[in-house]
Amino acid sequence: MSITIYHNTACGTSRKTLEAIRASGVEPQIIDYVKQPPTRAELEQMIAQAGITVRQAMRNKGELYEQLGLADTSLPDAALLDAMMAHPILIERPFVVSDKGVRLCRPSELVQEIL
Repeated sequence: MSITIYHNTACGTSRKTLEAIRASGVEPQIIDYVKQPPTRAELEQMIAQAGITVRQAMRNKGELYEQLGLADTSLPDAALLDAMMAHPILIERPFVVSDKGVRLCRPSELVQEIL
């Protein structure tokens, strides 16, 4: 099975998800999404395949979110995607892509659905 995790080592949920993947016997491809963000098309595809909204795929904690005024619910998806492309740290983590599907693994236990 092929698994890719869009990972942030500073995130406890991301680390727990990586541990669960490895415990299943698979060594995933690990992408530090802050240093190597997905393309806009890849991000849009992951969001769609995970069955979530663009807003759900955005990290809504932290100073940057507030500074950019991203809590404004009238902002269109395109504006949210623009912000995530300009500042990858705004992409919620961890996204996991496997042969069985895509999940935003918050909580980390959601990864079990695609292992």
